[in-house]
Amino acid sequence: MLSYPQPDMGPASLSKLSDSLREQGYRLTLQREIIIEAVEAVEGHISVDDIYQQVHPRFPQVNLSTIYRTLELLEQAGLVGHSHFHDGVTKWHRAGEGHHQHLICERCGAESELELSVVAPLATEIRERYGFAANLGHFAITGICQSCLRKGEQPHHH
Repeated sequence: MLSYPQPDMGPASLSKLSDSLREQGYRLTLQREIIIEAVEAVEGHISVDDIYQQVHPRFPQVNLSTIYRTLELLEQAGLVGHSHFHDGVTKWHRAGEGHHQHLICERCGAESELELSVVAPLATEIRERYGFAANLGHFAITGICQSCLRKGEQPHHH
C-alpha cells in the first residue's frame, strides 16, 4: 500500500502520533492510546508522574512502567524527546517542540528558555574539534538568574 506524506498540520494532532506509530508497525493498545492522549494534551514538557496523575484516576490499569515504556517507544519512533532537569526529573515533549534549551536558576528554581540557535555554534565547535555529534537538546544549563544576581548573591565557586 502506498502512503503519501500528509501536509504538515502544525503541532501534531492526536491522530498524527498514533498514526505515525501504526505506520512504523507498532501495536496501539488502549493503554498506549490513553498515554499518547495525555502527552498531546500538554504544551511543552510533561513528566511521567504528570501523566500518571492525569491518567490513573480514570484508567487505573495504566501504571508507571507502562507510561515509561510508551514514552520510550514514542522516542524510538522519533515522536517525542526528553530533557533532564536539574532536580533529576526527566521531562518529555513532542518532537517538534524540542527546539529550545532551559536555563534554570539554582537559587530560586526559575526556568527560562534559551533558543537552540544560541548553543548551535557550540555543537559545531564540538563536532569540529572532537568529531563528536552532540545532542544539545537533552540538557538544561544551571546557574544563577538575573534577579538573584541583582540581589547581590554571587555564584559560589568551589
